[in-house]
Amino acid sequence: MRKTALCLLSAILLLFGLAAPASAYEPVNIVHTEKVQAGPYNVTVGFSTWPLKAMQSLDFTFAPDDGITGKAGVVMLSLGEEREGERLARHPRKREVWGLDVYSLPEPGDWTMRFDIEGPAGTGTGELRNLKVMEQPGPPLGLSWAISTIPLFGLVALIVIAWRRTRRPV
Repeated sequence: MRKTALCLLSAILLLFGLAAPASAYEPVNIVHTEKVQAGPYNVTVGFSTWPLKAMQSLDFTFAPDDGITGKAGVVMLSLGEEREGERLARHPRKREVWGLDVYSLPEPGDWTMRFDIEGPAGTGTGELRNLKVMEQPGPPLGLSWAISTIPLFGLVALIVIAWRRTRRPV
């Protein structure tokens, strides 16, 4: 009985010990903001990284001046051609605003953010134009993938050599 109780207590402590770091994510750190007028709504767009670089994960926040309660919105990110919009939802780590969490823009260029917001004051559309996105940081993506697969090839070679040495002759 004591062993069972001790195992149960250990499992509970282990569960809470591992869950504590998961709930300790740091809040979104906004380092740059831009103002956009979307009809009757003034929206502050926040960026967790500045300047923006292609293929670099960052957080976007969208905060109307009078809050998000009673409002719905869509944001469309485009680089020249039209793309489908994404419904704005609460940011998972900054619940009082809308946001995109760990999002990256796929290529460099002058991006446009278009907002469609519906709320008690009516419907509004606004754009943040000429959002400069620089080249991807670091080495080219193909080179990064090639270097990262070297340990995999080493592991495969090790397994083949070990298998050949431990095989019994027939």
